[in-house]
Amino acid sequence: LDLDGRRRLLEIMAEAGVVYLQMTGGEPMVDRLFAETYTIAHELGIMRTLSTNASRLWRPDVLELLTSKPVEKITISVYGGTAEGYDTVTKRRGSFDKFHRGVTAGVEAGLRMNLNLVVTGNNAHELDKMKALADGWGLPYHVYSNISPTIYGGDEVLVAQSPDHLRKRTPFTGCNAGHTFFHADPFGVASICKVGRDPSIPLMEEGVEGLRRLGGIADQLLGRQGGCTGCALQKTCGTCMPLVTLYRKAKAPLATYCQHR
Repeated sequence: LDLDGRRRLLEIMAEAGVVYLQMTGGEPMVDRLFAETYTIAHELGIMRTLSTNASRLWRPDVLELLTSKPVEKITISVYGGTAEGYDTVTKRRGSFDKFHRGVTAGVEAGLRMNLNLVVTGNNAHELDKMKALADGWGLPYHVYSNISPTIYGGDEVLVAQSPDHLRKRTPFTGCNAGHTFFHADPFGVASICKVGRDPSIPLMEEGVEGLRRLGGIADQLLGRQGGCTGCALQKTCGTCMPLVTLYRKAKAPLATYCQHR
């Protein structure tokens, strides 16, 4: 969307009562209209959080924006504890240095940040160093080791997982996707969440009224379907149906998303 389109999208959100906006990507700060979009959300009274790799967080214009119009929280993905490990995962030389510079600048600026330590087969040996980085900055962190298929059901990312670090998911007892929160893509198309994207709502055409349909879509998508219908292990299952659908499309081994082994 151009800037006028983004303003309209954010106005629809504000009219619907949205008070909390997570700006993500990809990397949101490479967007040429990031500052303007962020500012519009601020002017509409919407609290903002960012999901980022911190590669641009050191820039004076970015720091000025995020401190003069205070960001609620920044969540930063961490891909390694050293330049060698980090750059191996990102396949981009110098990415660790930009990340480190960005987080350090954010700490010095007093920004509220937390870290997601992304564990893969390539960097699992650096997990302790990743934790040490977080502790050195005095930042809270979460170890993120379970990688899901892509939103299109591709399986290419699953092989990157570190089997030794996979953790059992907590039982899925339902969520409020489509009822108290939703996802909007760069074209203003809304879905119940970033995983369950179909069916979707063209917000730019339907406006606030379109959002009212998301609750019904959520109830449909989150219900047990296909081979999961009537499963005796539903109460202990840790995977929601939209995510199950992606695993099925990826032809992932049953054990990666189902307790039947």
